[in-house]
Amino acid sequence: MTDYSDLTDNIRNYTETSTNVLSNSVIQPFIESIEDKVRRTVDLNYYRKYDTATLTVNNPYLPLPSDWEATRYVQLIDGSNNRTYLIQKDISFMNEYAPDSTATGAATPKFYAMWDQDTHYLAPTPNAALTVELAYTYKPPGLTSTNTSTWLSQNAPNVLLYGCILEALGYLKGPADMIQYYDKMYNQSVQALATYEMGRDRRDEFRDGVIRIPLESRNP
Repeated sequence: MTDYSDLTDNIRNYTETSTNVLSNSVIQPFIESIEDKVRRTVDLNYYRKYDTATLTVNNPYLPLPSDWEATRYVQLIDGSNNRTYLIQKDISFMNEYAPDSTATGAATPKFYAMWDQDTHYLAPTPNAALTVELAYTYKPPGLTSTNTSTWLSQNAPNVLLYGCILEALGYLKGPADMIQYYDKMYNQSVQALATYEMGRDRRDEFRDGVIRIPLESRNP
C-alpha cells in the first residue's frame, strides 16, 4: 500500500533525484499516464459502474453518465423484470435500419450506437417508458496531492511505482538498461494485477472451501 507522498518520494529515491529535478508537478503527469494505461489494459471490477434510466416515449436518445468512458452493455427491463440486451451497431446501420427517428410508436429498441460522446442512439425509437440499465467503465478520480489514496495505490502500488519510474527515466533520458529493466518490472506487475483480478472473478465460496452446513445423507 502507498499514498501520494510515499509514491513521489520513492520515484525520486529510485531515480536518485531531488525535488529540484522531479517536483510533484513534474511527476503528476507520470501518475496520470500510468493510471490511464492500466485502465485501458486491465479489466478491473473497480472501473465498472451501473446506471439506470427511464426511456422517453418517441425519443431515441439515451444520455450517458457524466463519468462514462466506455459501454459494457445496455439492457432493457420491462414491467415483469425481464431483461433484454441491446445489440451494438454503428450509426450507419442505425440510419438504414430506422431512418426516421421521429417515427411515433415505433417499437421496442433492439440496437444501440454511439451518437456522440455524451449520447447513445436507440433503434427502433422507444414506444414506451421502458427502464434501461447501462453497464459501463468510468475514469475514477486519480492520485493527486489532494486525493492522496486510490484503489490502485492501495491494491497495486508496484504498478504505479514501476510505471512512474519508467516515465521518469524517459523524462530524464536515463540509461537504456534501466529503462529496459523497469519496463520489464512494470509489465510483470501489470500481468500480476490482471491475473489476480481474473482469480477474483473465478473464485466463489463453493470452490474456495468456505465452511458450509453439512447435509445429511439419505443413505444409511
